[in-house]
Amino acid sequence: MLAPSTPVANAMTLPSASPTRAQTPDKESVPFHEPAADGYPLGGFTWRHALPDTRRPVVIINAATSVRCRHYSRFAAYLFANGFDVLTYDYRGVGESRPSSMKGLKASWTDWGALDFEAMLKRAQREFPGQPIDVIGHSFGGCAAGLGASGQVIRRLVTVGAQFAYWRDYAPEHRLRMFGKWHVLMPLLTLFCGYFPGKRLGWLEDTPAGVVRDWSTPTPRYEGRPSGRKLLARDGRLPFAEVRAKALAISIGDDPYGTVAATERLLGYFSQAEKTHLRIEPQDIGEQEVGHFAFFRSAYQATLWPIALTWLQTGELASDTPGRKIPRSQAL
Repeated sequence: MLAPSTPVANAMTLPSASPTRAQTPDKESVPFHEPAADGYPLGGFTWRHALPDTRRPVVIINAATSVRCRHYSRFAAYLFANGFDVLTYDYRGVGESRPSSMKGLKASWTDWGALDFEAMLKRAQREFPGQPIDVIGHSFGGCAAGLGASGQVIRRLVTVGAQFAYWRDYAPEHRLRMFGKWHVLMPLLTLFCGYFPGKRLGWLEDTPAGVVRDWSTPTPRYEGRPSGRKLLARDGRLPFAEVRAKALAISIGDDPYGTVAATERLLGYFSQAEKTHLRIEPQDIGEQEVGHFAFFRSAYQATLWPIALTWLQTGELASDTPGRKIPRSQAL
């Protein structure tokens, strides 16, 4: 259950560097194609109940960097079974939204949020008129949730391990190895190949060069990333403050990416949201490790999934929720 705040423990063992093999969408899902805000064709899946109901929320699931939307299919089916309509989709360059060639593809983290996620917000409003819109964001997907111009329509937001990869926020015991992998090797391979061949390495899906530049730039502010600088120069502001949702940020104790510092760094951008940061140690749910990707695996349907479900249903944490709240006084 929720416990008083205690000093944050260092992250534990490093989990697998990649998610499980892409899952097949549930039989109740239907594929769709939607043009992004600039016309780029995006692919995804819809879980839709037969009868429309303006009281039923629709949930958009934002994936982690270069993780296919199929990774979230069982979680989407779980939300559907509990009364939600659901949209999953792939960012440009990934999975259902991958072009015939990755070389020369212009795509950045900001494109994924300001163009691709924004298109899903528009689709949700069009396809599910009058229904509340909620968002689940995994890893960078939590950051993407703040980059859409229509962020004010989001009712409730749940993020898991959400951050934008500032290397000093990585768990100390893994920091140097992760810096070498993601901030040295990844951009070098991208320079050679024209994109990051993550799939061949078994790390991630293949990743556009512009996304790699954003990820590997070692600055502590999103507006210091290449595409963030362009967005700020163009608009004079970042759109995170448009989000006024009730936001739950879940961080896991052995996630070397989603540390307390990394989670709080991103939460600071959601200045108008009502924010709660829940820190869960694997031992709180009877596990030895969970890591960065495992939250959305069906093995955690009984222990972790109800936390997100309850927040989407009520905007609150249940009294028996495992973990502890991080006081807002600890925010960066």
